[in-house]
Amino acid sequence: MIWFIFSGVDFIFKLSRLITKYENLMLEYEKLLRRVDGMAENKKKLYMEMQMDELKASLGDGKEDNKEKSTPKKNTSATDQKNIELAKLYEDLAEYEEELESFENELEIINSNELKDLPASFAKKFSSEDRDYAQELKAILVATWTHLAEVEKTHSAESLELIKETEFCDVVEKLNATYPDYDGSFETEVKNILVKRWEALIAIKKEHIQEEEDDIYIAGLKPSFVKRIYKQVHGIA
Repeated sequence: MIWFIFSGVDFIFKLSRLITKYENLMLEYEKLLRRVDGMAENKKKLYMEMQMDELKASLGDGKEDNKEKSTPKKNTSATDQKNIELAKLYEDLAEYEEELESFENELEIINSNELKDLPASFAKKFSSEDRDYAQELKAILVATWTHLAEVEKTHSAESLELIKETEFCDVVEKLNATYPDYDGSFETEVKNILVKRWEALIAIKKEHIQEEEDDIYIAGLKPSFVKRIYKQVHGIA
């Protein structure tokens, strides 16, 4: 009986501690919500101020005297600062959009060329970038083939070693020469590896873009409006 009483007391004590922890977590959650609401409210206020500034500018008749003419300069300065603050909301999104466009262009090159021509095709398309495309493509191929050989067990360890020892442009030729009885297409198999890799990168980047757009909507703004301000601030046509 005494053991039962002590067990009950211990249970009640533990339950009390859990309830206290839960209440503390709820307090922290409410604080976080208030902070997020505050951020959204500030951004929304900034957006409304921008709209008012644009409205005032559109209603001006240009008949102010010299004293009044000094006011638009102050308003313009304030508006520029607000534009800069709004543009910051689009910085990550603009970067993701640029990366997405790059991945899509790279995928188009992969789909349009033979494997042996890919490094040269990449270098020609992105001539301003100092990158070793042959090494990058080979690294992706080796990583995927390693998984197929060591985890999936669908490819031989010998074929993996052959790929590691061969330049990317010569991989398909070497595989065909080493495995003449292979009933598939090494060209197609390797290309599919690259296509799936780039499709995954594109999907991830689109998710990032959607998340950024959702954050802008939560702040009470339209992504198209913030994008326009971003391009205006950075002088993008």
